[in-house]
Amino acid sequence: MDLDFLLFVQDGVISRRQALRHLSEAAVRHRLASGRWQIAHAGVYLTHSGPMTVYQRLWVASLAVGHGRPVWLAGSSALTVLGMRGLDTRTVHVLVDARDRPRRPPPGVVVHRTRHLPPEDQHCLGRPPCTKPARSVVDAAQWVCSDREAIAVIASAFQQRLVAPAHLAPVLARMIHLKRRRIIVAAVADASGGAESVAEVDFARLCRRGGLPEPSRQMVRVDSAGRRRYRDVYFDDWRLHVEIDGVQHMEPRSWYADMRQHNEVTIAGERLLRFPAWMIRHQPDEVLDQLRAALYTAGWRR
Repeated sequence: MDLDFLLFVQDGVISRRQALRHLSEAAVRHRLASGRWQIAHAGVYLTHSGPMTVYQRLWVASLAVGHGRPVWLAGSSALTVLGMRGLDTRTVHVLVDARDRPRRPPPGVVVHRTRHLPPEDQHCLGRPPCTKPARSVVDAAQWVCSDREAIAVIASAFQQRLVAPAHLAPVLARMIHLKRRRIIVAAVADASGGAESVAEVDFARLCRRGGLPEPSRQMVRVDSAGRRRYRDVYFDDWRLHVEIDGVQHMEPRSWYADMRQHNEVTIAGERLLRFPAWMIRHQPDEVLDQLRAALYTAGWRR
């Protein structure tokens, strides 16, 4: 690979190790002294005098940690390379073999170690090299700061068609000691469809635990156009509907249908609460507080 093509592939970023394969040490020093190149990090150069782009920062991180050879971008950084939108790019995540001794990373770069990075998790054509989508989603979910962020990462990946539930199953099977494994598995199950029915059972148990009245499930209602509509949960005496949403309700195509149904309930003079399926399991007290408030407003007294 000649120098021009290497710089094209690496977005104008080059390590000292790579540069010395094509140029003399004096030529490298001259480019730095003249301002044509700049030092991005120890042993890594940016071959222009302007600010770094997001992709150049990813290359700098990969080359700096790998002693001049690229290491794997992972988690949200890999998802950025793979085209996922809406991610926080302020922190760069790289993945190295647990036996390696990586260099001190640049500021804002987090080095993760692993003993398990099989070929089926490696996206060798990524620029920079990165983990494949399924592994990237799982790692991103386990590395974020909160359970809610983990669920949001998984939901966004499905919404943007980056992965499907079946893609994540083998990754989860391999990663036995995954951080927040229970949360991640539940979020993937939500995306697989049918999770709402499981959440409805959990919801009924939650109502009993909280001393709330027993709701009806899968209640059939007739809308203003005479169409039959199914409500997940309905408190008949208080005219309160509850919808339990899976990941598919985040799809843009579902938004209008959901808003229309919400409007129809309001026009009929009834109340509607909506909860994501994961919230029933992981934030039950918040769900109970909102249910009590809605039922109390509707006239229920314990």
